[in-house]
Amino acid sequence: MQQLIGTGLRTIGAVSPRLGGRLAFGLWRRPLARGQIRDSERHVHDAARVEDIDGVLTYAWGDGKRPVLLVHGWRSRASRYAGFITRLLELGYSPVSYDAPGHGDSPGPIVSILGHQRIIQQLEERHGPFEGVIAHSLGVPFALYAVREGVAARRIVTISGVADFGYLADTFCAALGLGPKINKHLRRSIERGYFDGDNQIWNRFSVATGKAELLVIHNDEDDVVDPAQAQVLLRNYGERAHFLPTTGLGHSRILQDPAVIAEAVAFLQDSDVPEGLDLSA
Repeated sequence: MQQLIGTGLRTIGAVSPRLGGRLAFGLWRRPLARGQIRDSERHVHDAARVEDIDGVLTYAWGDGKRPVLLVHGWRSRASRYAGFITRLLELGYSPVSYDAPGHGDSPGPIVSILGHQRIIQQLEERHGPFEGVIAHSLGVPFALYAVREGVAARRIVTISGVADFGYLADTFCAALGLGPKINKHLRRSIERGYFDGDNQIWNRFSVATGKAELLVIHNDEDDVVDPAQAQVLLRNYGERAHFLPTTGLGHSRILQDPAVIAEAVAFLQDSDVPEGLDLSA
């Protein structure tokens, strides 16, 4: 199917790159599938206090003390953090999360990074300030931008995270074999469709130096987000960033790995950097 879509877009783009870009945008902004609750997640999901905030389903666990925000990625949902939630509760934290619009049990439409910023700000008003934030994949730029714009978080853990906002357009085009002309028009469609034509979004929403301590976790076999994105995060945060490389876990299984969960939560919990981390950036 992906090959057929790519062939069709390339054919259209050869005649009209602008039309090809608009059609690519229509695909780019749709997750196509919603993450379903897995059996291994059900008991944690069902234990949450659920609220509907302006059409977004939010979840909270624990007694409300020491809240930690969890931000999921594309085609995912809050329940994917079941292992993290269990460990955080054991240590007296209160996990907070949400199903992004068009994901999990929240209705659409899909919202931009600015929409996620507003959601995270609303969660901070209800549950914060946050002791820490844990974000995965596309949730990473959403979380980092919200913190950069004023959401309080002492420490942040990024897992398999996107750092360069333009990477989202570039990898989409690369996966479908779309050339630079369609890429250019896809970017223009993104600018117009979500950001009132602002062509500075590619710098504005890419990771920038932050004040919080950052733990960057990435896997060498991640076939969704290039491990090189971790190096972008590390370079931008400099001495505030700490690196935990992993192997053999890919892009999704990393969220269920007990060692990753333990190290991530230890980073939020400890005042010092956890033992065993590779601090080379």
